[in-house]
Amino acid sequence: MYLGIDCGTQGTKAVILDPEKALIIGEGYASHQMISGSNGCREQEPSWWVEALIESYRKALDQAGVSGKQITAIGVSGQQHGLVILDSAGEVIRPAKLWCDTETSQQNSELLTLMGGEQGALAQLGLVLATGYTLSKLLWLKQVEPESFNRIEHILLPHDYLNYWLTGEMASEFGDASGTGYFDIRRREWNLDVLTLVDDSGRLPKSLPPLLEAHQSIGRIRPEVAKLLGLEESVIVASGGGDNMMGAIGTGNIQNGVVTMSLGTSGAVYACSEQPLQSLHPLVASFCSSSNGWLPLICTMNLTGAANSVRHLFGLELDEFNDRAARSPIGAEGITLLPFFNGERVPALPDASGSLLGMNSQNLNPSNLCRAVLEGTTFGLRYGLDLLRESGIKTREIRLIGGGAKSPFWRQMVADIMDTRVVCPTLGEAGALGGAIQAAWCESHLQGRKESLSDLCGRYVVLDESSAVEPSSMAVGAYQEAYDLYRQRLTSAYPQI
Repeated sequence: MYLGIDCGTQGTKAVILDPEKALIIGEGYASHQMISGSNGCREQEPSWWVEALIESYRKALDQAGVSGKQITAIGVSGQQHGLVILDSAGEVIRPAKLWCDTETSQQNSELLTLMGGEQGALAQLGLVLATGYTLSKLLWLKQVEPESFNRIEHILLPHDYLNYWLTGEMASEFGDASGTGYFDIRRREWNLDVLTLVDDSGRLPKSLPPLLEAHQSIGRIRPEVAKLLGLEESVIVASGGGDNMMGAIGTGNIQNGVVTMSLGTSGAVYACSEQPLQSLHPLVASFCSSSNGWLPLICTMNLTGAANSVRHLFGLELDEFNDRAARSPIGAEGITLLPFFNGERVPALPDASGSLLGMNSQNLNPSNLCRAVLEGTTFGLRYGLDLLRESGIKTREIRLIGGGAKSPFWRQMVADIMDTRVVCPTLGEAGALGGAIQAAWCESHLQGRKESLSDLCGRYVVLDESSAVEPSSMAVGAYQEAYDLYRQRLTSAYPQI
C-alpha cells in the first residue's frame, strides 16, 4: 500500500492507497498552528509539520484497519515557497517563513530591481519573481536576522524537510524547486548567480540540496522513524513535490485541456504543458511539474479564508452562509468585494487590503455580502485563468478541489464565471492522493517496472460525475457583466496593475 502526505498551511492530510482495490481506504488530518503578525508575517515551526504527519498518519491507519507493515512507499506533498533553514548539526534554526508571508515584499522589490525588472527575471529564471518566493525570504533574513542567516548550512523547502525527517537525506525536486526564485525552470537547474544578489560569499550555493527527477526516490526510511510509525525499514520515500504539482497528479491533470482549480486557503489554477510556455504573461508562473513536464500556474492568496471572514462576521454556519449567498442575485446588486485581506499575488498587490465597493442603503445586507465575497474570490481566479488562456492554455474541463469545491452553489458559480464544465474528483484531497500515486510511480521505477504516470492516474483518479456542472448560458452573460464591473473597480482602485 502507498501512503500520501500533504502538508498544507492549515494542516496535514494523510491517505492510504490500496492498489488492489484502487481505492483510498484510510484518511487522516491534523491541524497546524500559525505565527501571524499585522506586518504580514506568516510562519510555522517545522516540528509542527512532523507532529501533524504522525497524527494524521495514525488516524489514516486506524480508519484503514491495516498494519503499517503493509505500506511500501511514501510520497510527500508540501506547501510551496517556505524557507526552512538548518544549521551544521541539521537542526532547524528558526520558524519557517511561509508562501503567504508578505513581510518580505520590500526585499522582493529590491531583488526584482537588481535582476533588471520583470524582463530580467524572465531571462534568468523563466518566470517573474513574486512576493512569497523563497529568495526574498533569504534577503529578509540577512537584513533582519543576520545571526540566523550566518548559521545557515542547509536550505530546504517544507516538503524537502519532511523528506529529510523521514530519510535523513536532503534533496529537492524540480517542481517544488521552481518556486524558490533561484531555479531556472527551462534548464531545470539551480540558478546560482541569482543567489549572489542576496550574498556573494559563496555560502548559499553550498547550502542547496541536489535535485531529483519526479520519478526518483530520495531514499529509504530511517530505522528510528520506521519503528516510530510501525513501518518496515524497506519503505521508500518518493521525491515528493509542491502541493500544486502533487494536486495536478491527484486530479489526473497530466494532459492538455485539463485545468485544476483549487478553492482552498489560497486559490490556484494550473494546467500541464509538455514544454515551458513561450508567450508568457509575467503573472503566470510556468513552474516545472512533478510529472517531468511543466505546470503553468497562477495563485491567489485569498479564497476560503476571505469567505470564512464574512461568514464569521454574521455568525453563520456553512449551510446558512451558502443559503444567504444564493438568495442574492448575480452581481450582489452592485456590490463588489476586492478580497485582498492578506495582500494579493495575482494581481500583484502584496500590500493591498480588502475593499467593499458599490454599497448603498438598498443593497447593504448580509446576503449580498455573502455572495460578494464568493464572487470576488472567484473573479480573482477568472482573472488568472484568462492569463493562462492568453498564454495558450486550452480549457475543456476544470477539475475543482479544495474545501470550497464541496459547495454545489460555488461549483455552479465557478462553471458560469469560467464558462467551462466543472467536475470534482471523488477524492478531494488531491495533494495527498498525488503523493500516494507518485510513491507508486517511484517504486515501479526503482523496481524496474517503470509504469507510466498516465496509467497510474487512470487507475486511481476517479471523477465524481454527480458533482459535474455545465455553465448556464443565461448566468454566463450576467456574470460577465459583474466581472467587467469587478475589473473596472479593480483598475480604479489599483491603476498600477
